[in-house]
Amino acid sequence: MRLEKIEALSEDKLLLHLEDGSTLRCGPQEMLDFRLRSGMELEEGTLEDLREACAYWAVRRRAAALAAEKAMSAGELRRKLRDKGASPEMAQKAAAWLLDLGVLDERAYAAMVVRHYAAKGYGRKRLEAELYRRELPRELWEEALEEMPDAGAQLDALVRKRLGDTTPDRKEVGRLASSLMRRGYSWEEVRAAIARNRGEVPED
Repeated sequence: MRLEKIEALSEDKLLLHLEDGSTLRCGPQEMLDFRLRSGMELEEGTLEDLREACAYWAVRRRAAALAAEKAMSAGELRRKLRDKGASPEMAQKAAAWLLDLGVLDERAYAAMVVRHYAAKGYGRKRLEAELYRRELPRELWEEALEEMPDAGAQLDALVRKRLGDTTPDRKEVGRLASSLMRRGYSWEEVRAAIARNRGEVPED
């Protein structure tokens, strides 16, 4: 297959016009790696390698753009790339590339997730669920969870806000307990917080 023409679309993007009328997009590095020049003949094996290199170039550009938009985990990035048509292998390779460069910082991202949801008044179980949902490695969880404020003080504030100065009945206290447990606090934590703040705690 003859490479008819190399067209520069921008400083970092080239359009390769092939003999059969098809085109490939790549970057300057691919041109150097394959020693591309207008009019050269591409053997079948070389052309397949070039197609794969151009495909990965596109995946890598997309990965960099996604990572620049907002913080995310490598797992989230891989999923987004696959959703946009990248093969699992190329998605994995692009995510590893950005991890190696430090563009993806999963340790910092995990800590940020914990701080964000803890500030909203959520407990440990909910924070763990968020870390899992965002596909962060489990080995980073404990370190990230150190960013949590004291659960007792946080629960006390939530209970006082809900109960106010009233004397709650058991049904209201039960609803409060259920609400706090849905926020990710354990039954033991909730029970202790309600007991500290004048509520009669229902039995589990």
